This record gives sequence, C-alpha cells and structure tokens, in this order.
Amino acid sequence: MTKSVHFLLTIYILISFFTILTSFLLVYLVIPRIRWVIVNLGLHDHPDERSSHKTRVPTLAGISFFITLIIITFFIQNFDTDKIGLNLIAAVTLVFVIGLKDDLVTSSPISRLVMEILAILFLLFSSHMQVVTFDGFLHLYELPKAFSYPGVILLLLSIINGYNFIDGLDGLASIIAIVIFSIFALIFFDTTNYFYFLICLSFIGMLGAYLIYNFSNSSKIFMGDTGSLIIGFCIGFCSLKYLAMDIPRSSFFYFNVENELLVLVGILWMPLFDLVRVIGVRLLNGKNPFYPDRNHLHHILVDCGLPHYKIALLFGVLNSIIIVLVLSLSYLFNYIQMIGVLVFISVALLSVFHKLKLRNQLGLIEFESGK
Repeated sequence: MTKSVHFLLTIYILISFFTILTSFLLVYLVIPRIRWVIVNLGLHDHPDERSSHKTRVPTLAGISFFITLIIITFFIQNFDTDKIGLNLIAAVTLVFVIGLKDDLVTSSPISRLVMEILAILFLLFSSHMQVVTFDGFLHLYELPKAFSYPGVILLLLSIINGYNFIDGLDGLASIIAIVIFSIFALIFFDTTNYFYFLICLSFIGMLGAYLIYNFSNSSKIFMGDTGSLIIGFCIGFCSLKYLAMDIPRSSFFYFNVENELLVLVGILWMPLFDLVRVIGVRLLNGKNPFYPDRNHLHHILVDCGLPHYKIALLFGVLNSIIIVLVLSLSYLFNYIQMIGVLVFISVALLSVFHKLKLRNQLGLIEFESGK
C-alpha cells in the first residue's frame, strides 16, 4: 500500500468516525432538551386502542434528527461532488414541517402526500438523481421522463410511508433503519460515493443515540412522525441515488444489473412488505387503506406476548437475512427467477403471520369464553 493511499484511507476513517460520533452526541444531547419542553408543555403522545403503550410518552425526538442532519451536511459538504446537499436540506425541511404538524395537530393524508411529492421533486431537480434506465428489468432499458418521474415519485412515496407504517414499537423502526443505512453505506463506500456514505453513517449514529432513550424506562421518548418521515425520506434519498448510479462490475456488491430494482426491494423488505400487506388487508376488509388499525406485523407479534425489543431484533435479523439472500441470488439468477424468489418469500411470510394471527384470535376467544 502506497503512502498516498494509506493517507487517504486514514483521512476517510477519521472523517467517518467524526461523522458517526458527532451525530450520536448531537442527538444524545439534544433529546433531553426536547423532552423537557414536551413534558412542560404537555405535548405527550396519547395512547389509543392501537397503541402498544398504556401511558403518555413524550414525542418529537425527530427534531434532533433534523438539527443533526443540517449540521452534518454542512461539515461534509466538501464530499458533495453531486452538489445535492442543498436539495436534500430543502426537501427534508418540507418533510420536517409536515411531520411536525402531524405530531401536533394531525395532518390530512392528502396534505401529507402533496408535501412529500414536493420534497421528492427537490431531489429530482438534480441530474445526479435521474433514473434513466431499468437495465433490462422487464425488458426496459432507456426510460422516458413521462414514465420515470411518476415511477420514482410512487416508489419514494411507498418507501417514506412504508417506513412510517412500521414505527409502532420501541426500537423497531430504528433497528430496521440501521440495517438499511448500513447496507447503503457499504454500497456507497464501495462505489466511492462518499457524501452518501457519510449521510448513512450520520443516521446510524443518530439512531444509536435515539435507541438509548427509546428503550429507557425513565427518559423514554418517541421519534414521532417528525422523525419517521425524515428517516423514511432519507432512505428514499439513498434508494434514488442507488438506482441512478452505475454499479461497477468490480464492485463488491456486483449483481446482474437487471436485478438492481429487485435488490433494492430486498434491502427495503420489511417496510415495503408490511405496507403492501396492510393496505391489502384493509382493502379486502372494505376499509380506507389509510385508515389505522392493528393489522401490522408487529401488532401480531405483540399479541403473541413478545416484548418490544425482541420483536425489533427479530425484524432486524429477518431483514438482514433477506438482504443477504437477495444479494447472493441476484448474482446467479435473472430478474424472472428473482421475482419468483421474492414471491416465495412473501407467500411464506404471509402464511406464517396469518397462522399467528389466527392463533391470537382463537386464544382471545377462548380467554373471553373462560370469563
């Protein structure tokens, strides 16, 4: 290893350490101040029949994510060769506003979608975030903008709201996001997209600090929609860059390029699978797909009696296993075979969770009969 390469490697290690440590400390130090304000103003989360908590808990920890992201983006701007940082901050500010409003007074689904679409458009203004090809997936190559833009917007809306959907238990959304950002960090580092790599490290640091409070009995706080929308949007931001860039053949994450979109589905498996499943159940029951209920995967496991931290770890491990499986097979299989793999995984998980739900319902009936 030459001296110049060794020097560059040392610099990257130091900056990576600075990014993750600073993000951790900022969130760790800011959250108690946010919590103090919330407690004194009475802005607690009020539990309802869907909640997994029975007591009022402070929320709005997502404010600390917003503050930290702005500060970190400033310090790592020299790595921003795509000049996307300003677009990201402008977009996240819109998401922050709608999330904050939703945490305080509740927003309508339409207003949320409009603000999310506007935020996504801020990203699409950059030429470095344009998805111009499917690389042969479904025999599609060059994509017309009339198809590309609506498709990207729909995909990012699904990612943002899918992540928001799984934020229902202590640690669940955070652990899933840490898994996702870790995979994106490895991909971006391997492809020399260092600005995006550092953004991912920043969120890993933020979420690590947040978990300390989220699992705490004495200082518990929720990220709220403010936090889940920001994190979901930034996962979407990373997903968009992943689709827009070329994965070199020499990359550690090399796979058949036609499987690029399916690999992304594998990375985002838990939030997307839960989103599609919940919307499907609601439509089959004749309900509004945006109408809240207790049909999420984590609700089923809560009703089985599992504690929150075990459910969070289980889903984190499950998402990791699916990511490794999809990455491994996408090198060997074409997109048709990979679709078959994903369908098989979906059917298997649907079957397992359906049986668990039926068992919970049977147990509830027997319990009520015993009364």
